[in-house]
Amino acid sequence: KGCWDYYHILVKQLEDMVLLIRGNISKAARVTVGALAVIDVHARDVQQKMANADVAKITDFDWISQMRYYWVDGDIKSKLGDLAVIMVSSKRMYGNEYLGNTFRLVITPLTDKCYLTLMGALQMILGGAPAGPAGTGKTE
Repeated sequence: KGCWDYYHILVKQLEDMVLLIRGNISKAARVTVGALAVIDVHARDVQQKMANADVAKITDFDWISQMRYYWVDGDIKSKLGDLAVIMVSSKRMYGNEYLGNTFRLVITPLTDKCYLTLMGALQMILGGAPAGPAGTGKTE
């Protein structure tokens, strides 16, 4: 039930975001809200997938296979610690990279699979170089 409740919250949030985008906002704000909308659409789709799979525990694969962010080794209120990115058994410390306020490409299930594969490779001290024909989603 909790997965579906949160799914409905995400749908409402997207509806509100559409109204905001259609409103009278600056070009920079439109780019920012548009990028957030792409991320929120992905979050809605993932949440729907988890709800359909009846995810109920933090050990369910549909949950642990998502890219999650955790504050570790400290207390965020006192500004001590660091941010970790965790996916299945892979853990990488967040690098605080800022990419600017730009348009965001769509996030697909294939993007999630690439993230999962690359996180696993990095955990094993390897790397990755996505390759393939033009238009197959390598940019994301």
